[in-house]
Amino acid sequence: MTDFFKPEARFFESKVALVKPYALMDLDDTLFQTQRKIAAWQLPMDGLVAATVDKQNAPLSFLTPKQRHFFNWLSQSTELIPVTARDTTEIMRVKLPFDSWQVLTHGAVIVAPSGQLCARWQRLMAGQLVALQPKLTQLMARLAGFEALRITPHYEHFIIDNNATDLMVYVAIKHRHKDHDALLQFAAQLPSVLNEAADLGDEFYIHVNANNLAILPHVVNKHHAMRFLLDYHLDKHRPCFGFGDSLADLPFLQLLDWYGTPNRGQLHDAISQGCL
Repeated sequence: MTDFFKPEARFFESKVALVKPYALMDLDDTLFQTQRKIAAWQLPMDGLVAATVDKQNAPLSFLTPKQRHFFNWLSQSTELIPVTARDTTEIMRVKLPFDSWQVLTHGAVIVAPSGQLCARWQRLMAGQLVALQPKLTQLMARLAGFEALRITPHYEHFIIDNNATDLMVYVAIKHRHKDHDALLQFAAQLPSVLNEAADLGDEFYIHVNANNLAILPHVVNKHHAMRFLLDYHLDKHRPCFGFGDSLADLPFLQLLDWYGTPNRGQLHDAISQGCL
C-alpha cells in the first residue's frame, strides 16, 4: 500500500504581517442610498452623512452611521475597489475616497489606480462595441414609440487607433412617473419586443431594479471586467470579498472568495423568497 505524503501540520499564528484583502463593492444601495430609500427601508434618519451629490452639487445619497463605520473599516483595512454601474462622470459625484482600481459603467470601463483608463481593457471593449453600434442604434429606434418611458442612450469615451471616439454602450430606461410596476411589466415584454427586430434578442440582456432598466450587450458585464482584473492585475494570493444589492451583481460576486448582500434590496429579496 502506498503511503501518501502528509505535509507537516501548521497552525494558526496571530503575529504575522497583515495582508489586506480586496473588497469589491457595488456602491448605490449597497454602501449608500437616497433619503427616499432610507425612509422606505425604515433606516434611521439620524446621523446621515452625504456620500454623493447630484448634477447641481446638492447632496443626493447618504451613509447611515453603520454604513459610515463600515466604509471607514473597508477603506482602512482593505484595498477597496468599486464595481458600479456609474460611469466616469457619475463616479466623480461620489464624495468618498477610492485609490485603487475602479470598475465602472456596468463593467465597460476599468480605471487603474493611477486614474488612467486601463488601455488593454479599453481596446478589448472598443473592438466589441464598434461592431455593435448598428444594433444599438436599431435598438434605440425600436424603443422610440414608448412615450411613458424616458429612454437614454449611454455613451463612453474610447480611443481607437489614437482617435477619440464616443461609443454607445447600453440603453438606460426610466418610467417618467416612477411607476416601478409598469417598468417591470415593460421589462417582461422586452424579449418579445427585441425578438421582433432581427437578431436583437440574441445580442442583449436586460437588468431592471426599481425605476432603473438597462438593456446591455452581453459583452458589457461586471463579471467580465472582474474576471479580467482577477486574471491580469490583482494578486491571486490575497483574499477577496465583495457586496452587492442587485441580481446583476451576483455574477461578479461569485468570482470572489466570499460575498454578501445588504439585508434589503433586490438580491436579498430574491434569496428570502427562495428564488435563488
